[in-house]
Amino acid sequence: MNKNFDAIVVGSGISGGWAAKELCEKGLKTLVLERGRMVKHIEDYPTMNLDPWDVKHGGRTTQEELKNYNKQKRWGIHEGNRHFYNKDSEYDYDEIKPFDWIRGTQVGGRSLIWGRQTYRWSDDDFEANLRDGIAVDWPVRYKEIAPWYSYVEKFIGISGEALNLPQLPDSEFLPPMELNCVEKELQSSIAKNYRDRILTVGRVAHITEGTKSGLRTACQYRNRCDRGCPYGAYFSSNSSTIPRAEKTGKLTLHPNSVVSEIIYNKDKKKATGVRVVNTITKEISEFKAKIIFLCASSMASTAILMNSKSDRFPNGLGNDSGELGHNIMDHQLGSGASGKYEGFQDRYYYGRRPNGFYIPRFRNIGGKSKNLDFIRGYGYQGGASRGDWSKAIKELSYGSDFKNAILKPGGWSIGMGGFGEVLPYHENRMFLDYNKIDSYGLPKIVFDAEFKENEKRMKEDWKIQAAEMLENAGCKDVTINDSNAPIGKGIHEMGTARMGRNVKTSVLNKYNQIHSVKNVFVTDGAFMTSSGTQNPSLTYMAFTARAVDHAVSELKKLNI
Repeated sequence: MNKNFDAIVVGSGISGGWAAKELCEKGLKTLVLERGRMVKHIEDYPTMNLDPWDVKHGGRTTQEELKNYNKQKRWGIHEGNRHFYNKDSEYDYDEIKPFDWIRGTQVGGRSLIWGRQTYRWSDDDFEANLRDGIAVDWPVRYKEIAPWYSYVEKFIGISGEALNLPQLPDSEFLPPMELNCVEKELQSSIAKNYRDRILTVGRVAHITEGTKSGLRTACQYRNRCDRGCPYGAYFSSNSSTIPRAEKTGKLTLHPNSVVSEIIYNKDKKKATGVRVVNTITKEISEFKAKIIFLCASSMASTAILMNSKSDRFPNGLGNDSGELGHNIMDHQLGSGASGKYEGFQDRYYYGRRPNGFYIPRFRNIGGKSKNLDFIRGYGYQGGASRGDWSKAIKELSYGSDFKNAILKPGGWSIGMGGFGEVLPYHENRMFLDYNKIDSYGLPKIVFDAEFKENEKRMKEDWKIQAAEMLENAGCKDVTINDSNAPIGKGIHEMGTARMGRNVKTSVLNKYNQIHSVKNVFVTDGAFMTSSGTQNPSLTYMAFTARAVDHAVSELKKLNI
């Protein structure tokens, strides 16, 4: 077995897949290490074509099986996608306060089950910390990242509508998906009643026209995305970046490989490789490389750094600032408003659009607005649909009358939920419990994080505004809902190895390099310095491509 490579990538999800593609296409012999099992595109999507009546237990997971998914079940796994979620019985964690850490432990990671919402950041996001005096300043601005957003978008395929909004820059778009009739009514109402708001269809990593990357073609509107898409219509590592990396002949992919630590050479002041535990045999191996990319997910990558201790780094690799493991962020969600819409009884919608509508942030643009008791902002995601035939069971009818009743769809309903920015608080943290060692010899990850007053006040505002917008559109029986979802539920965890300008207050520099270990890069959510309002995966991809470009350039100059 070859144990020497030009580059090692830890993790094969959205960031890891991009790192592998870019490194291989630049000619580097690259090893990708994935702690989970192998998943091959199409071949390993067992439920991709099953109809509801073909799925066991009507799609519901048995209580006995759910014992293996004690924490993952909080997100709502089902028999169509359960095989793409982490088993808590094998990879568990502890939480001092409620923290939902949803994981996909396989080749492709959560790129197989993500929501695919893809939005650019703006300078309003990159400048927010400096403007508000919160945490540390981002070491980059939008103009530096804009070309990399374009580079990534042209490859993955983003469907959406150009809006020319300063707080939400437009992407390189494929044709947008279509709003249905009730969503268009809400769109018109918002345009009429508000000068600061707009409703558009979600910007989503789906091909709506043509093909891309050889294994991908246009969306078939089946809305079975989280089972694995045989058409490759939505972007995933499995259908896109990993096959492109394989095509170069430079890729070596090792599933079932848990990286326990990065090996550091104090004389060279570099990392020389990684130590790996085979999850099946428990055999321990070491692999060497010139550069290492950590893309295991924000919490897992940080856990690897924290466990990589040496005389030089007694508190974790690169942790000169003491910030490693701190500043956990997510997006707050789980609350909003919904209502019924009378009319359009002669209208329905075609297909199963795997997308909803989006209302971009309108609060505190460019700074704190008057008459608001919170900073930063939120956006909304939502949708409208007609109910099913279930009301027919209440009908006191038989025979032909009953058959006719169950063929009639129910009324229209519409709802929206807020996605709010979470501030970076130093006390929101993770740490390792060395009194609890798992079967791979690794300490258990422990979370101690929560939403604070700014997030709570923000949520109250978005609930009120959601209900108001629906009522203004003529909706009936408008109700506000709040599930009190804890941090982690947004599945956008980030911030535990933030980038910054100063080695004393951050872990990474502007190119995602560890300040004091120049050949180690972290390009998953751990590098985030603030959380923004937008779904973050597009930003991870752009920064990953940029970091690889910098790493290879520095490698050629013999600087790392």
